[in-house]
Amino acid sequence: MKLVLSAHHLEKQKEFRHFAEEEMNGNDQFPRKNLLKAGKRGYMGLPIPVEFGGQGEDFLTYILLIEEISRVCASTGVIMAVHTSVGSFPLLYYGNHEQKEKYLNGLASGKLLGAFALTEAGAGSDAAALMTRAAAVEGGYRINGCKLFITSGGEADIYTVFARDDKEAGSRGITAFLVEKKSAGLIAGKPEKKMGLKLSSTTELRMENLFVPLSNRLGAEGEGFKIAMSLLDGGRIGIAAQGLGLARASIDYTTNCYREKEKRGIKTGQQSAFILANLATRLEAAKLLTYRAALLKEEGKRCSKEASMAKICATDLAMDAAIKCIDLCGFDNNLSQYFCDAKATQIYEGSNQIQRIVVAREMLKE
Repeated sequence: MKLVLSAHHLEKQKEFRHFAEEEMNGNDQFPRKNLLKAGKRGYMGLPIPVEFGGQGEDFLTYILLIEEISRVCASTGVIMAVHTSVGSFPLLYYGNHEQKEKYLNGLASGKLLGAFALTEAGAGSDAAALMTRAAAVEGGYRINGCKLFITSGGEADIYTVFARDDKEAGSRGITAFLVEKKSAGLIAGKPEKKMGLKLSSTTELRMENLFVPLSNRLGAEGEGFKIAMSLLDGGRIGIAAQGLGLARASIDYTTNCYREKEKRGIKTGQQSAFILANLATRLEAAKLLTYRAALLKEEGKRCSKEASMAKICATDLAMDAAIKCIDLCGFDNNLSQYFCDAKATQIYEGSNQIQRIVVAREMLKE
């Protein structure tokens, strides 16, 4: 396996970095302008095949995009990551021809924004315990229930929703559905007041006697849990990339601060240099884990252990880098933002405690 970025990857990385630094803007609202600009460049459908309106890039190129975007705006990074990995991939992998024609081209172009509705109050890490119900009716299904912590809730145009249509069948009684924003009975709650990622809308999503036509069932009845689980490796590699971007942001910011101090003749001390050197070394190690997991996924190989390792390493580093850089530079606006944004990466897309369970389980299988 080649772990050195190719000339194409390096060129795309440079392109993504320029876009993030020069064209993205931060504000107090949902970053719609950033997403529209990304859509015009094809970034909202980067790994989607050309025949479905995407760019046809490999998964590693997509990971490089999320890393560069997240270094500048982690909120935009997580919106784009969710839109692609669990917003668009369900349609790409499991949608029928009519569903792809109706939705996937719009998602790939950025004209539509995708989201994923799995988590519930009693079904976070244990997704198979979800209680949202789907009852078969003439022409489709009626869904009732409530989802929590939905990224892009209220903003997304199409949600992949998971509901139980057979309460006796355990994880095999869950089915996936494509639900449009305009659907009667779909109600988004107020955005959560979060510590970080404040430009990303995170809401409750309620379904009150929501009708979904049979044509919007994704896959067969009872395949929902399998669909959800199959998407997790790619999603976790994406959040690892977000961790890389945030870790690099903290390290770069602190390095520049110390560089300015040196120019003014202020001695920074050997201990501070050691801290930065250790963080930079860990960052390179986290990159290798993340890029390796991305390459394995691109090759169609099983990568649950590698994806979980990458997420643990990169997101724990993002948090540790923010803390250590605050120790070195003080709690200023930039580093405090990195700190607040980094914490979420250890929690969503499967908490890092769950990732350690995955790694240990896979080790025992070997």
